[in-house]
Amino acid sequence: MTLPFSTLTHLECARCGRRHDADRVQNLCDCGSPLLACYDLERLRASLAPADLAGREPSLWRYHELLPVRDPGNVVTLGEGMTPMVPLPRYGEAIGVPGLVMKDEGLVPTGSFKARGAAVGVARARELGARGVAMPTNGNAGAAWATYAARAGLDALIAMPVDAPAITRSECAAAGADLYLVNGLIGDAGRLVAERIKADPGTWMDAATLKEPYRIEGKKTMGLEIAEQLGWRAPDVIVYPTGGGVGLIGIHKALLELRELGWLQGPLPRLVSVQSTGCAPIVRAFERGERTSEPWQDAHTVAFGITVPKALGDFMVLDALYETKGHAVAVTDEELLADRDACAAADGALLCPEGAATLSAVRVLRERGWLSGEEEVVVLNTGAAAKYPEAFRTDPPVLELTDRIP
Repeated sequence: MTLPFSTLTHLECARCGRRHDADRVQNLCDCGSPLLACYDLERLRASLAPADLAGREPSLWRYHELLPVRDPGNVVTLGEGMTPMVPLPRYGEAIGVPGLVMKDEGLVPTGSFKARGAAVGVARARELGARGVAMPTNGNAGAAWATYAARAGLDALIAMPVDAPAITRSECAAAGADLYLVNGLIGDAGRLVAERIKADPGTWMDAATLKEPYRIEGKKTMGLEIAEQLGWRAPDVIVYPTGGGVGLIGIHKALLELRELGWLQGPLPRLVSVQSTGCAPIVRAFERGERTSEPWQDAHTVAFGITVPKALGDFMVLDALYETKGHAVAVTDEELLADRDACAAADGALLCPEGAATLSAVRVLRERGWLSGEEEVVVLNTGAAAKYPEAFRTDPPVLELTDRIP
């Protein structure tokens, strides 16, 4: 039986389960909840095996049957995906978790994992006839979507807080995006985008986090790759820095799909959501056993990408934690910066602030006994450290030319 390029069948509401047409531009369900892409997994299971992927290109598009783009001619790519799994043996040993492994998303185009969601989201937007994409962002997502929109020949409207990393602002401008800076947080940027979309109907597809169904499909390829790179098995624990939570939701979705396909056996890995003590709505809700979070007041952290006071998909993040017997933990800025430097000194791996938060979380969870130290733990470094020069404040002494270097 010949498989189509994509086995996408329909969209389904993550909360109420209502079915939606996948072949027109869709945003939220009528109940206000995100939509998820669904696939013909029964047909796929009968016609495709993991071994069939071995000779495919080393990008996220190797999983095209599990992605929503129907026509290969609509694929938009800069070579994203198949990032390495890098052991961190010395740092892991130092904190009591010798089986520590980093999946390094800093090596994808635009320097962050956001390229995955942008590649698939922009490709599907073009396939559905959108003229442009519009979104609020904490920085990296805007840079990625602006870049991939340029690659696809679409317009991009991006709004971000004025405190977002400066390099992401420059990336958006270089890619020709219509860029707006706002005094406030990502929610304030979201209101500006909503006003622009309303003022110019028919031009922009709303690509805000989880307000369209396809960013998550790009992000889920991190979960697909982890399973494939480990020989079609799952690690014991996956630790993820959580702002909007799309990556964690996507990884969970990928693992569920792989299990239904029969490509992954046994229990799912325990998923861990990491936030900053300066913005930890998911952690607070998890500790209370709640299914949704309350907005976090006065949010602030050096890990700017996870500064999301209220995530639209918070209930999906929390469900993933509960279903996998996972956990949620908050770490301080001082901890994550110290652990970033300790890991760099021990193993030569330099993580972005958000990624470094996962190191602190592993250390804290080992200290608390939630981790025994025997587990294989995968942490996600979600971006290149070089995109955050403001997070490096230690300057070496400056020698005069007449000084003798010791």
